[in-house]
Amino acid sequence: MRHMTALTVRVSDSGDDVEALLLRPDDARWLLVFAHGAGAGMHHLFMENLARELAACRVASLRYQFPYMQQRRKRSDAPAMLTATVRAAVIAASEAASDLPLLAGGKSLGGRMTSLAFAEERTATKADTTPVRGVVFFGFPLHPPGRPGTQRAEHLARVQVPMLFLQGTRDTLADLALIRPLCAKLAPATLYVVDTADHSFHVLKRSGKTDADVLSELARTVASWADSLV
Repeated sequence: MRHMTALTVRVSDSGDDVEALLLRPDDARWLLVFAHGAGAGMHHLFMENLARELAACRVASLRYQFPYMQQRRKRSDAPAMLTATVRAAVIAASEAASDLPLLAGGKSLGGRMTSLAFAEERTATKADTTPVRGVVFFGFPLHPPGRPGTQRAEHLARVQVPMLFLQGTRDTLADLALIRPLCAKLAPATLYVVDTADHSFHVLKRSGKTDADVLSELARTVASWADSLV
């Protein structure tokens, strides 16, 4: 059985509360603090469907909004606000499910901001809470489309926990020719490549898979990788 709980995450004292949803299966082994991408919030089908697939693999998830998405603004918050939201969500997750080890990460922007929060501090939690064991990227946005580069990844060398990169071969925001050597230099980092997947993890028919198959594959990969951290 799975249990859905609505939570409120307090980001600051100036009224920047955001919504969050905790989906926890009875047999959960991990909890992933799961941030959305730049253009779609925590209710996007990708987020909802992946949360269900993670639950089927015994990984609970806490999805949350960034303030700009909560307030229905088109322009993203400044990085300082985004990373503050990541930290607040991790603390909320540790309090809501204190018995579960934590992972953190997200889709595209959400994953990058999660890693930036960890690069700024040794952990993204208060000193008296359970530290996050690893960071998961569902499509790390390494560069703008058509402009290959690695500047967006410079902070990753300062992240002190294991990282899992889930990337598609057709992702125009992450040239695999750049991602592969980047992961090889980061310790410890794991790269999992999904053939023919784009930045949204849509796959071509010739792959022999459906988008639903890919989400299940991503969830299984996260669960297996997390278990290897123990």
